Amino acid sequence: MTSVIAVDKQKLENPPLELHFLGDRVLRQQAKRISKVDDSVRNLAKEMLQTMYSSNGIGLAAPQVAINKQLIVIDCQPDEPANPPLILINPQIKAYSSDMCHSEEGCLSIPGVYIDVVRPSSIEVAYKDENGRPRKLKASGLLSRAIQHEMDHLHGVLFVDRVDNELILTEELKKQGFSRSAVKSIKD
Repeated sequence: MTSVIAVDKQKLENPPLELHFLGDRVLRQQAKRISKVDDSVRNLAKEMLQTMYSSNGIGLAAPQVAINKQLIVIDCQPDEPANPPLILINPQIKAYSSDMCHSEEGCLSIPGVYIDVVRPSSIEVAYKDENGRPRKLKASGLLSRAIQHEMDHLHGVLFVDRVDNELILTEELKKQGFSRSAVKSIKD
């Protein structure tokens, strides 16, 4: 069965949802599990995709649009109309690879800031799709990183919380007008 959510991968003048930015308390809340996958959840996913494409993103978590639900949308190939986006409801990482990978990350909630973050290079994730069916996915590379990044949002964590280089972090945030005090550093 194909996705029931069809969205043109285009920028909208007025995206349906409003992004929230570093410093906003809604980004620091624990998202709640979705108990029933219905049309309201599918509509939210559609609006999240429209908002993500409008902002040139490849991933978006519901907390970034002030919706406290465990829902993320990802499309690592936004320029490929034939490639369907991924919708993950109540995602849980079941396994992480032991090998780690450095790569630059950015975030729609922290525009203009791009810094290296270390994450496991591959993961296995369990989730429900937009039809409410249980799914499992093994991901590596950019998809693995995008899923981990968006899942962090569901736990009130932003990628800047995982940055080790304090000097670069402070400089990059300052350049874009963000406060270093909005970061809640995590040491794994």
